[in-house]
Amino acid sequence: MRTLICDEPGRLSLIERDVPTPAVGEVLVRIRRIGICGTDFHIYQGKHPFLEYPRVMGHELSGTVEDANGSSRLKAGENVYIVPYLACGKCVACRRGVTNACQSLSVLGVHRDGGMTEFVCLPEQNVISAGKASLEEAAMIEFLAIGAHGVKRGGIAATDRVLVVGSGPIGMSAVIFAKARGADVTVMDMREDRLEFTVASLGADRTMLANDDAEADAKHLTGGDFFDVVIDATGNAKAMQRSFGFVSHGGRYVLVGVVRDDITFSDPEFHKRETTLFASRNAQPDDFAEVVRQMENGRVPTAALNTHRGPLQEGPALFKEWLKPEAGVIKAILEI
Repeated sequence: MRTLICDEPGRLSLIERDVPTPAVGEVLVRIRRIGICGTDFHIYQGKHPFLEYPRVMGHELSGTVEDANGSSRLKAGENVYIVPYLACGKCVACRRGVTNACQSLSVLGVHRDGGMTEFVCLPEQNVISAGKASLEEAAMIEFLAIGAHGVKRGGIAATDRVLVVGSGPIGMSAVIFAKARGADVTVMDMREDRLEFTVASLGADRTMLANDDAEADAKHLTGGDFFDVVIDATGNAKAMQRSFGFVSHGGRYVLVGVVRDDITFSDPEFHKRETTLFASRNAQPDDFAEVVRQMENGRVPTAALNTHRGPLQEGPALFKEWLKPEAGVIKAILEI
């Protein structure tokens, strides 16, 4: 089977591997679509802090069941999406049902080889029927679920004024699911083209430039109250620290972005506002289900989000092109 492997930073190779055989409790999936994530670009660039090379990337996956291997829930030929988080099922987080915070969580394409290949064997519980979703839509469910989880963590309601900081794919996902809850949503970023897209295609109410005037602009927009919920999707330590100042008194701050650095904030301001701070890691099964529901309701503009696509065998050349800012990539998908 054809497999695209990252041998080392900056070098992708198309190789042949044997088709795997599913063990008891596993399903063999023929991969058909692979969404390209910022994590994949970081791996390719050598910027991922917790990764060993060579690595087969790919965790935003859809495909068809090749061998259901005795599953009573799945059948051969069925379109499926993949939940790429492999939890131990035994640790304190798993016992509480918080499998996304598993103490030994393994993510496809990061901690173990992922889906840039023709076939993968996966635990049955990680293979979910795509229902009415197309293969392209199903390959986008995972990144959308991360934004849906951040919105859920923030407890966003229709009465909330929300600021999403960062208009990459995860920030865009947060916009979609905050709007699905009826919230008033402002998006802040440095890229005007991305900000325009969030209004025109995602239904954001307004935008702010992340410039020196941002605090004054936020104060003016909210009548001095600032935002009930702030969601960071930048993964930039300075932006994450700055955004504490955009949270209203009694408000909530959700960190979806993650960095290796320490994050600091003013304790007097934090206490004065009685800010609630949330970490948001990956997604849970109900977040994936929420994405599917909103897709069926027509609230997820998947066609607009999927800006680029190409075949797996052209991956080495496509990665170089898609990394260029002028390429205008929002979500790229490799096809098999």
